[in-house]
Amino acid sequence: MKEKNTAWILLVVSGLMEIVWAYTMKLSHGFTVLLPSVITIAILIISFFLLAKAVNTLGIGLSYAVFTGIGVVGTTLISIFVLKEGASLLKMLSLGVLIIGILGLKLCDKEGEEK
Repeated sequence: MKEKNTAWILLVVSGLMEIVWAYTMKLSHGFTVLLPSVITIAILIISFFLLAKAVNTLGIGLSYAVFTGIGVVGTTLISIFVLKEGASLLKMLSLGVLIIGILGLKLCDKEGEEK
């Protein structure tokens, strides 16, 4: 059980780091600005390392779905609120569906533990 909890923590942290590297990649202007470029690459490597550790315990399907879901939701929120790229009702509803899907995957994982 402790190993699974640790894997979930690593997975969430890796997903949050995906948001950071996506944002710093935008700041790098196509890898033409040095500091954001270096930060992007460093965080990307750490993010994928943590994802790989989580995959060992949780499996690739669940892990990758949660990882990308966190990344999509977080990056979209950054694009709306920090980068002022705009939000539509459809975009916000779609994010809600993604969040529900991520929570559903977590519930499926708990259900699998009980069997």
